[in-house]
Amino acid sequence: MLTREEVMEIEILYRRGMGVRAIARELGVSRNTVKKYLRGGAVKAADRKGPGRPRKLAPYEDWLRRRVEGAASIRLPATALYREVRAMGFEGTERTVRRFLAQLYGPVAAEAPVVRFETPPGHQAQMDWGEYRLGRERVYAFVGVLGYSRWMYLEYVDSTRSEVLIDCHRRMLGAFGGVPAEILYDNMKTVVTTRDAYGRGHHRFHDGIWALASECGYRPRLCQPYRPQTKGKVERSVDYAARSFFYPFVTRCELEGRTAELDELNAAARLWCAEVANVRVHGTTGEIPNIRLAADQTAMTPYAAPIPSAASRGRWPRYPLQRSPKAYDVVLQEGV
Repeated sequence: MLTREEVMEIEILYRRGMGVRAIARELGVSRNTVKKYLRGGAVKAADRKGPGRPRKLAPYEDWLRRRVEGAASIRLPATALYREVRAMGFEGTERTVRRFLAQLYGPVAAEAPVVRFETPPGHQAQMDWGEYRLGRERVYAFVGVLGYSRWMYLEYVDSTRSEVLIDCHRRMLGAFGGVPAEILYDNMKTVVTTRDAYGRGHHRFHDGIWALASECGYRPRLCQPYRPQTKGKVERSVDYAARSFFYPFVTRCELEGRTAELDELNAAARLWCAEVANVRVHGTTGEIPNIRLAADQTAMTPYAAPIPSAASRGRWPRYPLQRSPKAYDVVLQEGV
């Protein structure tokens, strides 16, 4: 039997046009339960004999308030904060955390739907940078995404110089387990020096990228100017990595009174990719990137070039192999 507040929530969602199936999924109850209370089923009376059963989230609410206040204007996602309180011993559901955070944050503006351009296995990867502050230093997120599987590679570096970009590519291709037919880029000067230098669509690429592409056997491609949607998969992945990993990680370190080192940040990023990003049910494909990766790897050409080690570049550690998806019993519904 549901409480008066829960029944009221069902009625409000129904009046707003949400269907029975969607209400049941949103509130975590059965469709028959939703139908029952929409028909006027009995409501559980409030227990006035005592203070009631303690709420599971109560011991963690102060922590969540401090996390939200400490992050200031950054809206930390419920999925990331749920993982934190779960590690602290919380035994409730992600929905409980999400509802509590909604009281602190307020409503979220709806985003316009984006139509994705899909590519076959092994055909395309997309690459882009993200720029952030780590204490007083500036750091850059190198993000690569395989277009078919949505398998993500993430690494943080302290420079976007051409030689750093090339080393990041080598570690990314090693982590992918192969070379896609093409890699799509933004119009960054470490990738292209002159657009349409030899006629429309024929560009003069940076020597470093051109040499790498020739050696590894992929074709560099450029997105259309002023049209970042062309490489929307990696654009959304950069944003997802920032919201779900970077900001929760650095704000938690700040709450502990310290600033993370770059090596610590990369170690945490590797763990996040292995245990969250690449094992979640992807919101667009409806499948797990780690599982779809096999199709990408079968279609890609082998990558035989040496992968730069941590020692060879000093600050940029080698990306480890991912765990098998069989090691994960629970996956998260987060999408890019």
